[in-house]
Amino acid sequence: MEKKEKNQKTVFISADHGLALVYFLQTDVVKTMLSNGIRVVILTDDGVTEKVRSKFSEDNLFFEGLRLETLKNYFKKVDHNRQYWLHFLRWMGGSDRVNTTAIDSHLRQMSHETSKRGKLLMPLLKGYIRILRKSRYARKNLVRRQVRYTPVVYADLFEKYTPSLVIASTAGWRLDRYLLREASQRGIDTCMAVIGWDNPSSYRLPGAPMQWANCWSEIQKQELTDGADWNQDRVNVGGIPTYDGYFQKKWQLSREEYFRMHQLDPDRKLISFACSFVTFSPNYQDIEALVQLVSEDALSQPCQLLIRLHPNHFLAGSLFEGEANRIRKLIENKSHIHLVEPVALGGDLGFYSGEDMPEKSSMMAWSDVFLTVYSTMVVETAIHNRPIVSVCIDAPGGWNQPGKFSLSLSEIGAWPTHERFRNAHAGRVVYNKEQLKDAINMYLEHPEADETERIKFVHDECTFTDGSAGKTTGEYFSRLAEQGKISPSVIYQFDPIQ
Repeated sequence: MEKKEKNQKTVFISADHGLALVYFLQTDVVKTMLSNGIRVVILTDDGVTEKVRSKFSEDNLFFEGLRLETLKNYFKKVDHNRQYWLHFLRWMGGSDRVNTTAIDSHLRQMSHETSKRGKLLMPLLKGYIRILRKSRYARKNLVRRQVRYTPVVYADLFEKYTPSLVIASTAGWRLDRYLLREASQRGIDTCMAVIGWDNPSSYRLPGAPMQWANCWSEIQKQELTDGADWNQDRVNVGGIPTYDGYFQKKWQLSREEYFRMHQLDPDRKLISFACSFVTFSPNYQDIEALVQLVSEDALSQPCQLLIRLHPNHFLAGSLFEGEANRIRKLIENKSHIHLVEPVALGGDLGFYSGEDMPEKSSMMAWSDVFLTVYSTMVVETAIHNRPIVSVCIDAPGGWNQPGKFSLSLSEIGAWPTHERFRNAHAGRVVYNKEQLKDAINMYLEHPEADETERIKFVHDECTFTDGSAGKTTGEYFSRLAEQGKISPSVIYQFDPIQ
């Protein structure tokens, strides 16, 4: 390791997810920090550390493993039940001053799928959740109680690099909570970078003492301050750096190149469907309706269909993998139907990867109509200014699997991000095959429809639409690193368990 220059600040970044690597390394975030003289240490999945190091080699940029297996073992072996339910309460216990419909659905799922012992505990837990949603004191107390579970896993890295700031892609909602707790124990500032559009509304209370946050928009800032008691002066609106590449069109292939890649017909309109929401409901019924419309030439213009599977479709042995196989069988020997599979980076990072950003960007850019189930790609497609349809056809019986919770797609429109999409009128929502056909035909004939609303939707959700979010965010993190100390008013004092 190169000798650290005198007074040079160091930042740890936890990138435990493929999209986190895109956010930090395939944007101007880390580049800006490095240009400001900040030393950056990326902690990522041990299985891909060498691969990432070789791909993103820069002076003053270092890579270390996150030691996820050690953290998983700690979670399993040290008061597992207590840690599990503390996590559950943090997830469900945010303030009801903001829309709670997303976490309410997760609560319904947990109540249905939990163990027999969990079902016995559920009435008590729901009573506690009702208190948490009304009481700021109860929420703060819950956050304090969890920090006793702080294993010493990264002591050697903290001593080796002496960081002044630790940034994570969540507020300790994943295993990153242990790194963040250990940092706080050492008096080091911690910061969350909001990477997912729905993260502030789908997850609530921090899993570790946190001082700072960088989010996409004023909307997300309100979700954090009103829903999870963040200090509004410590939440920065920095936009979403991951989407700078969309605004700059740096990943976008030409139409000819993209169509050639998937053997698409340049004389047919392109209809794309990105699978989403597979945790609660199948996508199969949506895809089946689209396949019938396209393969039978039932739309107003000759079309072809491109289906993008969801990363969860690749979870071995899961219902989702079974659905992916059903989709593959459905489209066998069907004319003008094509399948796209996301690219895996490896390790625990899964199929959420920056490897296929050109694929995603080009699919959205060249779709005559883009369809999904309220996924984050409604924002991404709006950036590309293409017509959007959210397809919410209910599957009779849901997953039809004993013990598996299902939620009708027609019920999810009130979720915070879904509600914003609908209220913005940035696209259309359909609930059956006839509505689906009408919406696609309308956009095929009038692709300019809802354009003004799409543009406003993008501005409201992303804030910076000129490709500058990465630099803005990198500058913000650099300033935090230079401060280098925690305010006594926000640190929680605790004794870790060794």
